[in-house]
Amino acid sequence: MTEPGTGTGAGGGRTGGGAGGRDAQLKHTGLRSGWTTGACATAATTAAYTALLTGDFPDPVTITLPKGHTPAFALAMEERSPDRAMAAVVKDAGDDPDVTHGALVRATVRLLPPGAGVVFRAGPGVGTVTRPGLPLDVGEPAINPVPRRLMRSHVAEVAERHGGTGDVEITISVDNGEEIARSTWNPRLGILGGLSILGTTGIVVPYSCSAWIDSIRRGVDVARAAGRTHVAGCTGSTSEKTVVATYGLPEDALLDMGDFAGAVLKYVRRHPVDRLTICGGFAKLSKLAAGHLDLHSARSQVDKAFLAGLAAKAGANASLTAEVAEANTGLAALQLCQAGAIPLGDAVATTARDQALSVLRGAPVAVDVICIDRAGTVVGRSGVRGAA
Repeated sequence: MTEPGTGTGAGGGRTGGGAGGRDAQLKHTGLRSGWTTGACATAATTAAYTALLTGDFPDPVTITLPKGHTPAFALAMEERSPDRAMAAVVKDAGDDPDVTHGALVRATVRLLPPGAGVVFRAGPGVGTVTRPGLPLDVGEPAINPVPRRLMRSHVAEVAERHGGTGDVEITISVDNGEEIARSTWNPRLGILGGLSILGTTGIVVPYSCSAWIDSIRRGVDVARAAGRTHVAGCTGSTSEKTVVATYGLPEDALLDMGDFAGAVLKYVRRHPVDRLTICGGFAKLSKLAAGHLDLHSARSQVDKAFLAGLAAKAGANASLTAEVAEANTGLAALQLCQAGAIPLGDAVATTARDQALSVLRGAPVAVDVICIDRAGTVVGRSGVRGAA
């Protein structure tokens, strides 16, 4: 699988742009990025639907990802009958230690009557949502919202190009997916029967701890050399967009901290800037609020009892506090409090800011924290506070 038009190989960052930001960090690590299961499912879907309408499977098949990358995927399998077609690609996670690296992702596309729209099904190895608190309804196949949008848009493009209606059933399968899923948090989250089809950018960013932490340090150095007085540590691309929309920060002021909040704080402690904004998903930043500096799911978990305590301090009654403590996920806890008009998001952001300040140990840095949901909506903010 390759991406035409870049100088960095499969999944590499864009060759243009400034000297800082996410792409410069990735280039600095020397690690090769890869593709999400959502990107693989989109490529397989595009190939299968094209074959249904034209009789031929495009191989390699090229797709367009949300940030404009255009990777090409070789097909590992293909089958066609009059009303359906199946294409499969092998997931390449690059240098990331991803449990789904090498998995065979299949898309079977079946024609539906005009007006039926796009219907998603979970095939063998793809899970089904059985508990609330996830961005999908109970009973839905565990194909996340962004991959669904990506597949819908590519189906529409293929339909327009080749005279189709765009009305199809898409069944995504992953060979041995149920077995692979036992190494993930899916069973604990109530996703049963297999893996989730994931991805917000389509690209798997590799996280070698030492290489990525070194890249964070380089990002701070670049920002300081450029005279930036306000930098932002972001957990991913959605939080980057939120910070840019909120503060208009340039690319070289953005630090892709991923799960390494502690690495940002400790380096900024030694190499201060006037202002640090931390932005990320509510659940991840609830871990920072609880005192965790490594936010990776393998090394820290959302503490629902901790969230319940924050909710109680924010005004939740005993019944709501108990519900928060028993919530399936951090998102479910947030939604419970939102329904009860309890500002749990603000409480998490403020507590995370105070934890950050404690790590900064009096360094002359003002800090604020922004919590977002999966769609990028701000669900909590702290005020700006500097060293006491």
